[in-house]
Amino acid sequence: MKDLLVMIAKALVDNPDQVAVTEVEGEQTTVLELRVAQSDLGKVIGRQGRTARSIRTILGAAGMKLRKRFVLEILE
Repeated sequence: MKDLLVMIAKALVDNPDQVAVTEVEGEQTTVLELRVAQSDLGKVIGRQGRTARSIRTILGAAGMKLRKRFVLEILE
């Protein structure tokens, strides 16, 4: 799942080398923390959060297949 998020994020940003994802595993949910360059933050979030919402939807759908819940946090 981490690889999927990295692939999506690198396709969206101008500085793909600054994309970093950390995975914090919990009992029921896994938190994926996404870090991008400050200038690329708007591209990952999108207008009114539409891009971020879409990424969360993709993670939710992929998580259903794995029977696990994933939460995306975009860090500055």
